[in-house]
Amino acid sequence: MRSDRLVATLLLLQRRELVTAAEVSRELDVSERTARRDLDALAMAGVPVYSVRGRGGGWRLVGGARTDLSGLTAGEARALFLAVGPASDATPAMRAALRKLVHALPEPFRVQAEAAASSLVVDPQRWGASRKEHRPPRFVDELQDAAIRGVQVSLGYVDGTGVETRRTVHPLGIVVKGPVWYLVSDTETGRRVFRIDRVSAADPTGDPAHRPEDFDLAESWDEIAEEIDRKRTPLEVHAVCTPEGTGILRMALGDRLDVGGSTADGRVEVVIRGPDEYILAGELSGLVEWVEVTGPEGVREHLASIGDALVERYGRPGTSGDLHPS
Repeated sequence: MRSDRLVATLLLLQRRELVTAAEVSRELDVSERTARRDLDALAMAGVPVYSVRGRGGGWRLVGGARTDLSGLTAGEARALFLAVGPASDATPAMRAALRKLVHALPEPFRVQAEAAASSLVVDPQRWGASRKEHRPPRFVDELQDAAIRGVQVSLGYVDGTGVETRRTVHPLGIVVKGPVWYLVSDTETGRRVFRIDRVSAADPTGDPAHRPEDFDLAESWDEIAEEIDRKRTPLEVHAVCTPEGTGILRMALGDRLDVGGSTADGRVEVVIRGPDEYILAGELSGLVEWVEVTGPEGVREHLASIGDALVERYGRPGTSGDLHPS
């Protein structure tokens, strides 16, 4: 994973006065081309890395190797942690390396470095079926900077009905869920989530933001997303599925599927969430080869009705059907 490699590459630069792309390649078991791209990425992220050309050249930190990272400015340290900290797929090894880097930073830089590393969460699971990719919306940088610096923001916001309001918020972090960017913040009325593409203004007030000492953006987002999922898909359908069908259900239903234990006949208990009985019946009607719905009864009735309509429209197997007279 690239975020792991960026941290490992920086630690390698800290230990040695000068490294070559070939040495990074051998140490991290990647190609030299990948090693050079990672070294370039560190430089672009604001880390004071530069290349030495010619024979005996390589890459080094400005001022030579420093195990205490004293060569980093506050802005450069924050840029590094923004580059490698937000990854949702961060491994325990990478997180351990980040903790070591934080402890190695000069004291004045640590707070913002830690805030930068935890200011963004990436949740790849989309809400809805859209596959469209979106670039970061306007005001993302301003809101993330406010979350990192810990300052309140006067936020202009347009709700789903088109009504614009203004309020003061305490930014806690940014979440990217599929193609949509969200701001998680505290307000006078409690914790709120705002779609950043609906933000019309973001003006830092300069006043310090309140941030709970034990706040963890990833944990908070898990709770928020679970609550939103419950509101979006309030209905639960109980069913049993053949073992070979569980993979197909996962592809079709994503995180709306919960898989339980095995039944006496070898099938698997599943719970499927959705917005209402008819929509769920429509989705499950194409999966009857693997799934038997056990409840609620309304979904079973809709499935039977859909089945009757399909037979009426297309005919039974071996017959011509009403739309294809002989």
